[in-house]
Amino acid sequence: MSLSHTALCSSLARPIKASSNGVPFTNPKSGGPAILEIPLDKIRRPLMRTRANDPQKVKELMESIQQIGLQVPIDVLEVEGVYYGFSGCHRFEAHQRLGLPTICCKVRRGTKETLRHHMR
Repeated sequence: MSLSHTALCSSLARPIKASSNGVPFTNPKSGGPAILEIPLDKIRRPLMRTRANDPQKVKELMESIQQIGLQVPIDVLEVEGVYYGFSGCHRFEAHQRLGLPTICCKVRRGTKETLRHHMR
C-alpha cells in the first residue's frame, strides 16, 4: 500500500464542531465534521441487516484499499459517545474482510433525536 489509510485519515483530521441539533455548521471557519480513525468494532451498523452489499463492489474496494488506501472516509454519527454508521457500507465491509482494525470516518455529532431520524 503506497499510502496507508491511517496516514490519509491523519492528514485530514479536524476538530468536531456542530450545532446543538447535531447539524454541522455551514460556516467553513467552524471546521465542520471531524475526520477520525475509529476501530471497526466501535461502529454500530443499525441498518446492516436490511441492506445487502454488492460482492463485486466490495472486492473492487478491497483491491483499491490494498493498493492506494481508503480515499473517501465513511460518514459516522456520534451520539453520546457511541458511533453509528449509516453509509459507507461497502467500504466498511471491505475493511472488515481485509482484517483492518480501523477505518477513516467523517464524524458529526448528533442528538438522540438525530439518531431516531436516521433510523426511520
